[in-house]
Amino acid sequence: MAKPSNRQLSAKADMEIATFQGGPGSGGGYLNPMQANTFIRMLIEQPTIINQIRVVPMNAPTMEINKIGFGERILQAAPKSGTALSDRSSPSTDQVTLLTKEVIAEVHIPYDVLEDNIERGGLEDTIMTLIAERASLDLEELIILGDTGNMGDAYLALMDGLLVQAADDGHTAEWLGDDSPAITKAVFKAGMLAMPNKYMRNRAAMKFWVSPATQIEWLDSIANRETALGDNKVVTFVPTPAYGIPVEAAALMPDENYIFTYPKNVILGVQRQIMIESDRDIRARVLIVVLTMRLDMKFEEADAVVLAVGLNPRGITTTTGGT
Repeated sequence: MAKPSNRQLSAKADMEIATFQGGPGSGGGYLNPMQANTFIRMLIEQPTIINQIRVVPMNAPTMEINKIGFGERILQAAPKSGTALSDRSSPSTDQVTLLTKEVIAEVHIPYDVLEDNIERGGLEDTIMTLIAERASLDLEELIILGDTGNMGDAYLALMDGLLVQAADDGHTAEWLGDDSPAITKAVFKAGMLAMPNKYMRNRAAMKFWVSPATQIEWLDSIANRETALGDNKVVTFVPTPAYGIPVEAAALMPDENYIFTYPKNVILGVQRQIMIESDRDIRARVLIVVLTMRLDMKFEEADAVVLAVGLNPRGITTTTGGT
């Protein structure tokens, strides 16, 4: 039998490959793409502030939190015996009023997504977890960026958030170094000097909430030092305090701002915890998930808040303002 030529061998190989790929009448075909057992979850920013503030349960849409204290000196020089004190002291009282607003989300999940998914029966739990994670971040967005004057976003217009309330009732940090690097110790020193002295007794309980870019520039300013601490900041990521006060990144904080206060000075009033309910629309063949919540946010003591404005961690800082 004659030895097959190179051309015949090549034609035979082409035929067998075509059969494997599913050529006409071959009954063959490509194997189905291999699927992983679980979805790769998309990363989102993680909330920072909402995990640290003071949460107050509410049984009604409106709640008043009473405050009492002595804002001025009560001790005086004693008068002569038998003479009544002419200047008497009384405590100052005030109230923080919370008025909840309702937020809602509605998610539709088609039946075929649940039936054909690669996680089998676990996809519904996965989606519920993702909804809760995303809702937590959205709540922090409202807490930071809420502005009742926002005409373009009805969600953010529900309430005034940290930035607006701090601008209206708090203090403003004043930046004094026009030619200095964007974020240095002077930026945080300005915030501390803007804070009334009476609130500076417990610095360890206070926080600078900054943008991720601001935190990076602050760490970089430390890394530039020719010391062991500077070398450490290049090779490791460890949040570094400024004058003993933690500097923490909040994903949704704008680059041009930071908030300096006690985390527990922020009150989140919750009338209704996050409620997740589900239903099925058998005609549309979808699973409906509805999430609702009622909440409001206020500073307990707006006088204990400093807002930095005009920061520019991606360039040169040119902050203006005062208390």
